[in-house]
Amino acid sequence: MGLTASSTGNKASRTELIIKKKNEKDKIIAVAGNPNVGKSTIFNALTGMHQHTGNWPGKTVSNAQGYFETEKNSYVLVDIPGTYSLLAHSPEEEVARNFICFENPDAVLVVCDATCLERNLNLVLQILETGQKVIVCVNLLDEAKRKGIEINLGLLSQKLGTTVVGTIARNKKSLKAVKNALDEISADNSAHTVRYPDIIEHAIGIVEPEIKRITGEAPLSRWLSIQLLEPDEALLKEIEMRFGNVITTDEKLNKALTEARNFLYKEGVRKGKIKDMITSAIITDAEKICKQAVTVNPIGYRNTDRKIDKVLTSKLTGYPVMILLLAIVFWITITGANFVSEILSGLFNTLENGLSNLLTRISTPDTLKRLITEGIFRVPAWVVSVMLPPMAIFFPLFTLLEDIGYLPRIAFNLDKPFKRCHGCGKQALTMCMGFGCNAAGVVGCRIIDSKRERMLGIITNSLVPCNGRFPAIIAIISMFFIPLGIWGADIISSLILTLVILLGVFMTFVSTKILSRTVLKGMPSSYALEMPPYRKPQIRQILIRSVLDRTLFVLGRSVTVAIPAGVVIWLMANITLSDKTILSHCAAILEPFGHLLGLDGIILTAFILGFPANEIVVPIILMAYLSNGSLIDISSLSAMKDILIANGWNTLTAINTIIFFLFHWPCSTTLLTIKKETGSVKWTLFSALFPTTIGIILCIATTFIYNILS
Repeated sequence: MGLTASSTGNKASRTELIIKKKNEKDKIIAVAGNPNVGKSTIFNALTGMHQHTGNWPGKTVSNAQGYFETEKNSYVLVDIPGTYSLLAHSPEEEVARNFICFENPDAVLVVCDATCLERNLNLVLQILETGQKVIVCVNLLDEAKRKGIEINLGLLSQKLGTTVVGTIARNKKSLKAVKNALDEISADNSAHTVRYPDIIEHAIGIVEPEIKRITGEAPLSRWLSIQLLEPDEALLKEIEMRFGNVITTDEKLNKALTEARNFLYKEGVRKGKIKDMITSAIITDAEKICKQAVTVNPIGYRNTDRKIDKVLTSKLTGYPVMILLLAIVFWITITGANFVSEILSGLFNTLENGLSNLLTRISTPDTLKRLITEGIFRVPAWVVSVMLPPMAIFFPLFTLLEDIGYLPRIAFNLDKPFKRCHGCGKQALTMCMGFGCNAAGVVGCRIIDSKRERMLGIITNSLVPCNGRFPAIIAIISMFFIPLGIWGADIISSLILTLVILLGVFMTFVSTKILSRTVLKGMPSSYALEMPPYRKPQIRQILIRSVLDRTLFVLGRSVTVAIPAGVVIWLMANITLSDKTILSHCAAILEPFGHLLGLDGIILTAFILGFPANEIVVPIILMAYLSNGSLIDISSLSAMKDILIANGWNTLTAINTIIFFLFHWPCSTTLLTIKKETGSVKWTLFSALFPTTIGIILCIATTFIYNILS
């Protein structure tokens, strides 16, 4: 059996990405590169709005495809996941390797960071080894100049044996060089070849003739020969899916592989060392090329970055700065969101009145009219007016910190604490995303390579409150722990909220440790933590990424589940059985358990009905206390506090409600996301029960302590 493309019947089982061409002559270009080199910026600048996103078949790894034209050709760009190597260690790196090596793109555009070119060349040299047509795009030349780095692009092109262009991704004019290079690319066999140690080259010489015999002198033959000396399981499966079971069925190839491995073993190269020797040779080659093509002025080089890092990543100041920035972000979010929420609330009230008048004019039955206006319309309107403003402020602030290079510093600071809990430092980044939306945080766990550590991040993500819980927590803090009308109430609220958040972060560490010693046993894995240079933020890209990719995506999911929830809540509040509404009956049933938690039955019922969206919990509580058949909006905190106190609220109720807001089941959007990411109903249920159990235990404990002290 030859190592050739499988039949049409076999292709149905492959995880092949469908490329959406506009016409058959479109050329497919893979855009590759390390993370944080400006790859996506170049992709967006070239394709503009002519792009769409999706997931790689069979993977949760997202992809983006875009289209653009030049005077000579038209191109489909595929933005593959950022990767450091074709020696894949994660789902993202597997996707990148498989697309470059097996999907036969017309060319690979490899984007490199000019400020750390030597590290980036490791990937370039590996891709050149696959025999693909390669264009090297050295990006961020402006930052390199600022740091005293000069790159001889002509000499670099000569050493690599392929086209090299320089760009400043923020400057679209500089991308003309990329377009010209794509138009002029041609088959060229002069690409640089890495020279491995003699014993590795001898082993390759044993295997490569058999690979060439099978593939017919395919450019991929040398790369395949190297990989098959010590293949990983995922690569073997990919080869089998794409070319048939040639590794186990071709006798001559198997004989050659056995001979090569035995030779290496006799030379003292044990299993697990072959890839180390290959990697070492690639790094050495990259170093030699950079010494010739790159000149560095040592005066002042990275001095500014290092001075800043001494403050942001030191043991003494790193954590206080993190907490201070967290408080500032919350203060900006709270202050701005309150103003915008009032505007949106007024707008939706006007729209609801207009909808009600319209339904009256067309003689809609009163019950149906109330169901539509007070249930179907009011609940999602409340979700939007409460959820959209903080998200629209928080996500851009979060993306800003990401864009200037601070988030990797947070991961660096929290790496050791997470490792002590047998977790992964990358969990710090997904935890931060959870402050904006837990569903977004769960999706963000894709960046964690280890499946066990990814599950830790997913399960514990809801232990930090999303912006859907912020308004209620802030309202309770303002009513019961800050004198109403005091100067600087927003600042004090932000500080107390920060303490509440720190409780959530602390429980994230504790929970990670507990889970690592019980249901998810294991040791922490190591990973390469990149510390990118500090950069000037790209405001336009920040707004696009934060508003379109995060805010509107999450909001759309929330509104989708809020509409049917509005119907259920309205029916429960308006259908009576034995002179009581269904809502009142549910509250009565839950009253004993609520009392045990220092709450009441209505509060617990509101949390259950608030499953689709946490934003509606407080309105449901007020609706039930006032025996109103629909959600109500009481904008005055003083009036709201009077209602709560009249129905038995005290300091304990306020504390435990905040605790239960912090630790209870994730909202429906987050649980649906967990189900999608894990593919498991079992882990989805566990992700709901675990934080709820923590909340119940803490509420019982605070009730017990409060009763003793009082």
